[in-house]
Amino acid sequence: MKRRTVLAASMGLLAGAGAASPPARLHKAAAQAFGTTITVTVAHDDGAQAQAAMAAALHEAQAVDKLMSIYHPASQVFRLNRDGALTEPDARLLVVLAQARALSQLTDGAFDVTVQPLWLAYSEAAQRGLLPDAQVLRQARSRVGWRNLSFRRSEARFLLPGMSITLNGLAQGYAADLALAALRRHGIRNALLDTGEFAASGMKAPGQLWALGIRDPRDSQSCTDIVLARDRCIATSGDYEAVFTQDRVHHHIFDPERGDSPPELAGVTVLAPSALLADGLSTAFMVMGVKKSHALAGRLPGIDLLTVDKQGNARRSPGFAAAAVPA
Repeated sequence: MKRRTVLAASMGLLAGAGAASPPARLHKAAAQAFGTTITVTVAHDDGAQAQAAMAAALHEAQAVDKLMSIYHPASQVFRLNRDGALTEPDARLLVVLAQARALSQLTDGAFDVTVQPLWLAYSEAAQRGLLPDAQVLRQARSRVGWRNLSFRRSEARFLLPGMSITLNGLAQGYAADLALAALRRHGIRNALLDTGEFAASGMKAPGQLWALGIRDPRDSQSCTDIVLARDRCIATSGDYEAVFTQDRVHHHIFDPERGDSPPELAGVTVLAPSALLADGLSTAFMVMGVKKSHALAGRLPGIDLLTVDKQGNARRSPGFAAAAVPA
């Protein structure tokens, strides 16, 4: 559904003394969702309890994919895009649409789920080895605008013809949040979710936090940082996964105002209290650029970030630097 995760789980690293000692036995399960393999890893001493919890967590994540996919005809997002209206939207869809609206307001429109017409224009042109011409782009941009997406408990609808949405900047994060909640309902406190975005809870083993390697935007085999995560969620956006041109100038993230990809950043990683928020902000910060994204993150509680520009220059918020160790 969205880009494949740009983070890689690594071995747990020493986190120092003084933390509670959770069970060290690890259990792992995987499933297919969002066009990729999603995984859950838990540290728990009861194998049967762990297996039941992981099955419930993966089921929650897959349900989000089925509900919000832009490709599956049975999904509510697919039906909204096809018909321009959707009656009785699922409560989970309304949660994500509300988060989308809040992020659009917070970022002055840098985050906008109605950019799907731009993606379609670039994707169709790329199949012919081209970029969309000016007329096609004007038409696509005329169909973009988060204020023209209306939703309430009884209905969601577009206020302009030809609009469509993508929740690829939110759905995987939301799936991680719901999966983590399922684990906790089953009594699991120490876990790592990977739905394409990450949610870390508790610890991997006594004295060991979950450790995640942050991919270098220009070297898929290298990491810029290793983040020690406890009860934090992590999301990364970059210019390197779904590209329309090999120079990475045109890719799957769009600045709604420009009608094209943002020019400054190669990658953004966000630490946040929820994976839904981390996911959305990582996309928004790619559009906003270094200065504006760090300024906004500094005003938001629990938000830290790493930005890497196209020249390879990295900037870390103080909280991000405190959570990271050299790769």
